[in-house]
Amino acid sequence: MPTTATTMSDSFNHSTLGQIHGPDDLKKLASDQLPGLAEEIRETLINSLSNTGGHLGPNLGVVELTIALHRVFHSPEDKFLFDVSHQGYVHKMLTGRASKIDTIRQYEGLNGFLLRTESEHDCYGAGHAGTALSAALGMCSARDLKQEKNHVVAVAGDAAFTCGPTLEALNNIAETTKRCIVILNDNEWSIDKNVGALAKYFSALQSHPTYNEIRAKAAGLVEKLAGQEARKLAHKVERNARNMILPNVLFEKFGLRYYGPIDGHDLPTLIKTLEHLKEQEEPVILHIITEKGRGYQPALDKPGKFHGLGPYNVADGSTESGAPTFSELFGRAVTDFAKQDERITAITAAMPGGTKLETFKKEIPERYFDTGIAEEHAALFACGHATQGLRPFLAIYSTFMQRAYDMIIHDMALQNLPVRLCMDRGGLSGDDGPTHHGLFDIGYLRHVPGLVHMQPKDEDEFIDMLWTMANYEDGPIAIRYPRGNGPGTPIKEQPELLTIGEAEVLQEGSDVCLIPLGTMMELAVETKTQLEAKGYSVTLINPRWIKPLDSRTIAKFAKKSSVVCTFEDHVLCNGFGLSIIELLHDEVIETPVERIGWPDEFVEHGRPDILRAKHGLTSENALEKILPHLSPAS
Repeated sequence: MPTTATTMSDSFNHSTLGQIHGPDDLKKLASDQLPGLAEEIRETLINSLSNTGGHLGPNLGVVELTIALHRVFHSPEDKFLFDVSHQGYVHKMLTGRASKIDTIRQYEGLNGFLLRTESEHDCYGAGHAGTALSAALGMCSARDLKQEKNHVVAVAGDAAFTCGPTLEALNNIAETTKRCIVILNDNEWSIDKNVGALAKYFSALQSHPTYNEIRAKAAGLVEKLAGQEARKLAHKVERNARNMILPNVLFEKFGLRYYGPIDGHDLPTLIKTLEHLKEQEEPVILHIITEKGRGYQPALDKPGKFHGLGPYNVADGSTESGAPTFSELFGRAVTDFAKQDERITAITAAMPGGTKLETFKKEIPERYFDTGIAEEHAALFACGHATQGLRPFLAIYSTFMQRAYDMIIHDMALQNLPVRLCMDRGGLSGDDGPTHHGLFDIGYLRHVPGLVHMQPKDEDEFIDMLWTMANYEDGPIAIRYPRGNGPGTPIKEQPELLTIGEAEVLQEGSDVCLIPLGTMMELAVETKTQLEAKGYSVTLINPRWIKPLDSRTIAKFAKKSSVVCTFEDHVLCNGFGLSIIELLHDEVIETPVERIGWPDEFVEHGRPDILRAKHGLTSENALEKILPHLSPAS
């Protein structure tokens, strides 16, 4: 797809941004150079990310804030924690990594999130929401214990305040430290439009006329901040404003002094305010109003799309569209099933766009529920639906479902509630990296009593599995499916109801038994072809079910094979292949098992084909493991 993007060049090296190799260089700039720097950063982000993809909208919204933070504080001595940290690109650019921004999310390039091993300025890595305040409070406590004087600043979006850990941290700040700075970056969006009471509260504040008047007064007041009299006046104005429009005094109930709201794109005001706050001897929260996607009209028009996306055309923000992804097929199928069955409900945790439940939301809004960034609550909410005879589909990325693990065991499985767990991004998530790879869900679900777990090999089987889930009433049932597209298998007009625990034997052989899980079928077929070219007879089984396994079928073909080889888009440790080893051990079948999957480590970011080649998820590696178990073919 053609774009108008540019790459790093000599012109960059001679720009203001190109001269910044660390925060000290930023501090040397004259104040009147900062607005130009902000525009350079935005232009660089827009052009670079058009080639690599990434979190464009969030970063365009925090340009001035990040400049102000590095202008006022002294990283790495002072600590900046960005909740989720997908908005950390600007921070990376101001800490010596601007020349590498065109490598972001690329193999061996910059990570798309903050990473402690990448820079001393990344004091805390992240990738999930709701972590910044708790971690920052821990750092404040450690600093106080060590009698040090550095500052700790936590930056969290308004959506993070719907997240349980954030509220838990707020509950502890005032009792733990006297010096902590929290910045509430209020833009009304997380990945999608924020929901819930707190979101409505912040939104109401932004639209309140008295609130807007106080914002203007606050900006003028901060310009005059100097000395005791100014601080008394600020406190007086602030208190009066709260009495008018903040009757609940939300943050002061938690023991934080509230400042703001101020314009998060007004650099002089931001800098002066932060200079004031760093002198306070009490926990403070600064409320700033920012615009997600600022400076790029396509991102302003479609903030959900430009939260995080692949390559795009700079001119109009358009992206390539191809065959439907598994997520898109999921959204369409569950919506269609719900039109046939009024008991079906759809639940997500702040990700209607990512899970594609936006289709359900549009067509059946009364049975669609978004809990905000609250996976634990979403899981319990689904349990409540199940107890009342509804058929809830709970759609959460595999990497985020980890947060609801206790609820899956304690509430769903223990009570045998028929909640349908739909785990998007089951498997490698490529350029998103280790925080987002869904490589652990088989391990954390396969030992849960009574839980059914499955993975489809293609699009048609995916719809059959979703239909089977829709009609399953005997307890919790889960499906994992990958990011992106399948192999392109046509979908039947009517879905088929599958038999729980029954595998599909695609080919019978006598020398080797290949058992690929899900979309690893393509890799297994490659391996089969190469084995057959060498004269070997191959069995190919599509297991379908991670739990319960089709023990009878797998045992039958394992017995008559010289070797079994499993393939999975999951870590080998406690994965699908291990369940086959356990099965054969229990059946006293001595056929050796070789496994293809991800190693016992956190896999880096990069294109899936590059990572698979590096870590041995290839037919060549499979052959290397299989052939030593075979006699020469006749």
